[in-house]
Amino acid sequence: QVQLVESGGGSVQAGGSLKLSCAASGYTYKNNFMGWFRQLPGKEREAVAIIHTGGGTTVHVDSVKGRFTISGDDAKNTVYLQMDDLQPEDTAMYYCAAQLREDWVFPQSWQYWGQGTQVTVSS
Repeated sequence: QVQLVESGGGSVQAGGSLKLSCAASGYTYKNNFMGWFRQLPGKEREAVAIIHTGGGTTVHVDSVKGRFTISGDDAKNTVYLQMDDLQPEDTAMYYCAAQLREDWVFPQSWQYWGQGTQVTVSS
């Protein structure tokens, strides 16, 4: 049974930092794709970043480039999202995703999801 468990969310002021973690179990972590998404109430889930856990290739969406960094630890089957210079518009529930089937930016392309971790940024 695949489990993705996120942690690390919280409340910070604008300009602050948080590091999210997503621990994967029951899943072939290595040489696979994992991603981070975020979602505001009443809005669609949007892509944030993706990593290929074999080669370490990453992609970040434009809105977070230069501020967020996705990374992975093969030994721990864990993916991270380092978030710096957080802004109020980054406030959302953040989700980890695994098992990519198609275009990574679409939530429906991913088979497994974590339960989410809330990030709140105040001005």
